[in-house]
Amino acid sequence: MRILIISDIHSNLAAIEAVFIAAGSYDALWCLGDTIGYGPRPNECITLMRDREAVAITGNHDLACLGKIDLHDFNPDARQANIWNGEQLSPENRAWLEELKPNRDIDGRFTMAHGSPRQPIWEYLLMHDQAMANFELFNQQVCLIGHSHVQMGFRLNHAGERCERFLADNGQTIDLTDRHVRYFINPGSVGQPRDKDPRAAYAILDTAAATIRYHRIAYDITRTQREMTEAGLPVALIRRLEYGI
Repeated sequence: MRILIISDIHSNLAAIEAVFIAAGSYDALWCLGDTIGYGPRPNECITLMRDREAVAITGNHDLACLGKIDLHDFNPDARQANIWNGEQLSPENRAWLEELKPNRDIDGRFTMAHGSPRQPIWEYLLMHDQAMANFELFNQQVCLIGHSHVQMGFRLNHAGERCERFLADNGQTIDLTDRHVRYFINPGSVGQPRDKDPRAAYAILDTAAATIRYHRIAYDITRTQREMTEAGLPVALIRRLEYGI
């Protein structure tokens, strides 16, 4: 199977459309949360997930847009964008989003969490000590995560004593054939990258080859910025897209 792995679309329709075109055909779609929030097209992005029957989980911004977590946990710009996003949702898209959980087991080899197994909603999994603690909390070989908006991962060796952190390059391939080596894989953010690369980020899992390949694709940032301006969303959120921060 060829599986498209995405995360943190954040209502950026131009970005997710570019990803779908670049990714080509696939057999399944896995979405690691924060489909909405920040950006200008929440309904369209959720509808794409629904129409493509995505295996999806929720993220902190999804929950904030639904009013399920305290909006004061967000900075003023994010809070304003989340309120606006929540007000736009159709009943059908709201219902779809409300059913999602923040973590989910796929099978005996893969699991997913928006932030981390330890704190699925809030933890930014970025450091070695965090990864080591979280490896103890799931049994599968690979845990797919989002939330940090950084395309990266962690590799745990056979003995479970050495954890390697890596930042992914476009086209980098992770070999999963040795099932005793375990991973955290973050495909990066589709709609709001924060690793100083403004291109939309995603990954492709090839189950036959037992590989995960990281990808980046340029998209029409000015289109999203124009749509955000028309919606009256905060200027800082609009400008950051062109810098990948």
